[in-house]
Amino acid sequence: MLGQRQGIIVWLFSLKQAKMLRKFGNVHYVSKRLKYVVLYCNQDETDTIMEKIKSYSFVKKVEPSFKPFLKVEYENSRPDKAKEYDYKMGI
Repeated sequence: MLGQRQGIIVWLFSLKQAKMLRKFGNVHYVSKRLKYVVLYCNQDETDTIMEKIKSYSFVKKVEPSFKPFLKVEYENSRPDKAKEYDYKMGI
């Protein structure tokens, strides 16, 4: 079905061309106030898509999302004793 996906954050000068970015991947979010677009595409195509998007004149900056590379399994995470006591009391 879907392979590994990665987000690309595209900062724009104007939102008029935000619809044009749909041909590069799935547009997930468009911020009207801060003028950026979050775009998802295949992870292996991220570098080539970023270079194509950078070449447009209405693009201010292009950044990759580092979410696929973050570690989500934490080690040595112990609960706080005070909170654990409160939960047992029913507070």
